[in-house]
Amino acid sequence: MKIMLDAFWRALAYCLHPRVILLSLLPLLLMVVAGIAFAQWGWWPVVDTVRQWLDGTVVQTVIDQGFDWLGVPQFKSVIPSLLVVVLVTPLIVILSLLAVATLMTPALVKMVGARRFPDLERRQGAGFFPSLGWSLGHTLLALGLLVVSIPFWFIPPLVLVVPPLIWGWLTYRVMSFDAWAEHASKQERRALMQRHRFELLTMGIVTGLLGAAPSVVWASAAVFIAAFVVLIPAAIWIYALVFAFSSLWFSHFCLQTLQQLRQEQESTYRGSTGVQTTLDVQAHEVGRRPASDAGELMELPRNPTP
Repeated sequence: MKIMLDAFWRALAYCLHPRVILLSLLPLLLMVVAGIAFAQWGWWPVVDTVRQWLDGTVVQTVIDQGFDWLGVPQFKSVIPSLLVVVLVTPLIVILSLLAVATLMTPALVKMVGARRFPDLERRQGAGFFPSLGWSLGHTLLALGLLVVSIPFWFIPPLVLVVPPLIWGWLTYRVMSFDAWAEHASKQERRALMQRHRFELLTMGIVTGLLGAAPSVVWASAAVFIAAFVVLIPAAIWIYALVFAFSSLWFSHFCLQTLQQLRQEQESTYRGSTGVQTTLDVQAHEVGRRPASDAGELMELPRNPTP
């Protein structure tokens, strides 16, 4: 827990580094291009499809009655757009995570390693393609979990719990793998994931909750459609910063735990090969003294003559 908290504050401080801020703009550029393309060619067709799907359904009837009861019938037309935003948000989150893992995480891990752990051996436990495969595999699994969990999003308490848990699990699996990929061996990575899975899962859940915060911006974009072009890039940049912080947090934590593991292994190795005990040192010192001094040290006390 102490290492996790120390890594947390260090990650916050590193977020103010100019290099980190510049790196956070790289995923933003990619996401902005994808967002503009979706807004230009996919937004209205998707909204029209959702509107047609809702027309005449029980869901639409219940929503209309709810807005009528609240006295805001003008918000009925916003429901299809809001639903599209809710469905697109997880995709943007996952794409941001992949962009951070691919573009930012290696650079941030190298920065943390060079500044804090310059003497930590790099054992190249995983290369680019294994890391990419790991990220894509877990991303597809997270997408499946998100699709399966959509019905729970309409239950007020669960909508605040289920998506952050899934994002947190995905963040923990992807970020920890990438943080150890260059420095840790395959055996070390497995051992550390097993030993620190509780801390890693906690970090993933916290970052998952932080990743849900920009959803407020998405909701604002759904209400203020005219500001969509401005609010959506802002939300994407916030996501990028959150994941940059997550990458830094995992980098500090993972590299420090790796250093700790190797120190423990080194101590165990020294103990198994025979480390001098205090008695051994004393005996060695006695052997190095002159015979008269050694005799004084080795002579047993005698009982006084009555």
